[in-house]
Amino acid sequence: MWRKSSYSGSPNAECVELADMPDGAWVRDSKKPNAPHVAFATEVWGAFTTSLRRHEALPHG
Repeated sequence: MWRKSSYSGSPNAECVELADMPDGAWVRDSKKPNAPHVAFATEVWGAFTTSLRRHEALPHG
């Protein structure tokens, strides 16, 4: 089941969507739901979300 962040605003807001899978997580663009998704292994997704919670994610730009 695909879901958006509660921070994405209105139901029609364009953002990424996430699907929890038995072997990790899938991420896709909400504007193109039929386009390919990006798959992350459980360990990689866990490390990513942990770094976000700890505010360790690198700045972009």
